[in-house]
Amino acid sequence: MASKLLRAVILGPPGSGKGTVCQRIAQSFGLQHLSSGHFLRENIKANTEVGDMAKQYIEKGLLVPDHVITRLMMSELENRRGQHWLLDGFPRTLVQAEALDRICELDLVITLNIPFETLKDRLSRRWIHPPSGRVYNLDFNPPHVHGIDDITGEPLVQQEDDKPEAVAARLRQYKDVAKPVIELYKSRGVLHQFSGTETNKIWPYVYMLFSNKITPIQSKEAY
Repeated sequence: MASKLLRAVILGPPGSGKGTVCQRIAQSFGLQHLSSGHFLRENIKANTEVGDMAKQYIEKGLLVPDHVITRLMMSELENRRGQHWLLDGFPRTLVQAEALDRICELDLVITLNIPFETLKDRLSRRWIHPPSGRVYNLDFNPPHVHGIDDITGEPLVQQEDDKPEAVAARLRQYKDVAKPVIELYKSRGVLHQFSGTETNKIWPYVYMLFSNKITPIQSKEAY
């Protein structure tokens, strides 16, 4: 009989190193890294119905509402029923978490607690290649040429909401929305919290947690 498929979620504020941790988990354990941001970009590019709906909100500078994100993610998860996966960026809200509940039971939810000052510093050093969603950090993941994307040679931009004055508001908003989601998973006994200022120091503990659930395909020292 096939072993149970792993269903995991990662939560964390902007700048928490979530993307890096996801990549490492995906590579170490062979999980599919399912990013809501990535699927949004793909659907907008492909002009799908849900992509067009999302685009209308994004162009107005609004958050994409629950029902649009949920619809998008449900169809992506439907296509991956036979795979181990790790969700990143979904569920963000209690409504999204309840929708996810209807289709699966989560095994692990990890949340990254990073001090505010660290997040502020990281985000102010963050530059993005908007078409691909590639993220650079001038301290620990700089582009080969300053201000230029490594792969396409196109210019990088700093998002308005990564500028210091916008960061505090974003983090407050994240906390307000994430709190009930974190409480829900905590009450179920599937939540694991990791705190620190450096991804490399948090990583061995995350690796250990996952290796209790699924056999690694790559050792944690690979990083």
